[in-house]
Amino acid sequence: MIHVIMGLKGSGKTKKLIDSIKDAVVNAHGDVVCIEYGQKLTYDLPHKVRLVDSKEYGISNPDMLKGLLSGLHAGNYDITNVYIDNLYKTIGNDRAAGEEFILWCAKFAEDNYMEITVTVSDDAALASEAVKQYL
Repeated sequence: MIHVIMGLKGSGKTKKLIDSIKDAVVNAHGDVVCIEYGQKLTYDLPHKVRLVDSKEYGISNPDMLKGLLSGLHAGNYDITNVYIDNLYKTIGNDRAAGEEFILWCAKFAEDNYMEITVTVSDDAALASEAVKQYL
């Protein structure tokens, strides 16, 4: 299952993400991973969350992020929840690429029994119908 938290800058996306992560740490039956761009969430999340800085690994496009997610899963089948903060900072401001990545995540999450939550800094009204089903 995939969830997309979409809104313009300052709309509270990161706060919703942090609340969701904290809830997952308490209720999830597996490991929780948060992929962020830069190290801004370090002190906001419980220590049980595995933080991954995409900037540190040079992730700059959707294929690299797909590889990171696939590698994380291959190395740890116990991951049940993945959170990706600020998708466009990680892969660039390409709506089409962002949409394609979200649709890939939906299939990846379903195939691997995971929940993936992604924050996107963009107007939710501009989301395609394919993405709107995950809002």
